[in-house]
Amino acid sequence: MRVISVFATLLVLGVGLTAKALAAETNTNETNIKTEIKLVDGREYGEIVYAIPEDSLNYLEVKPLTEEELKREAKLARFKDKLEKAKLPKEPFIINASAYTAAADECGKSDGITASGVKVMENRTIACPPQFPFGAKIKIEGMGTYVCEDRGGAIKGNHFDIYMQTKKEAFSFGRKNLLAEVVK
Repeated sequence: MRVISVFATLLVLGVGLTAKALAAETNTNETNIKTEIKLVDGREYGEIVYAIPEDSLNYLEVKPLTEEELKREAKLARFKDKLEKAKLPKEPFIINASAYTAAADECGKSDGITASGVKVMENRTIACPPQFPFGAKIKIEGMGTYVCEDRGGAIKGNHFDIYMQTKKEAFSFGRKNLLAEVVK
């Protein structure tokens, strides 16, 4: 067996986990899991180390979270309570999707900072209607999974705005009705 390191955002938010519990080590016949505490912006995160059979590595790609990604996760964690209480669709639903950029003429500013406080990122950021709390993950058929990180004045009902880096990409995307679902 070879040991692979995976950074996971094990945010400890009073859900009964303690630093002592996170420092524990678990052994089973198939998996060895060890966690360590990492502090980012005063919030606790854990590093998980898995022992994985050698033959599983041919399709497994593991990338540790960067410091920037950990900070992003910490900012979105502020909305965890709202996310847990939200009544989000349990079945797939149709969204009316358009695209936007972080250009000043579209957003009123050009720094790329979303309403949730994180920086926009292509293939991740989506502007959602208010009933979808920041941090909600939306899987859009044929496009991938996006995270609700932004809002907009015209984003209401089933209208979602997908962030794209260039205006050319955004105009090319246009407006589409797409099948989506909330991912846990």
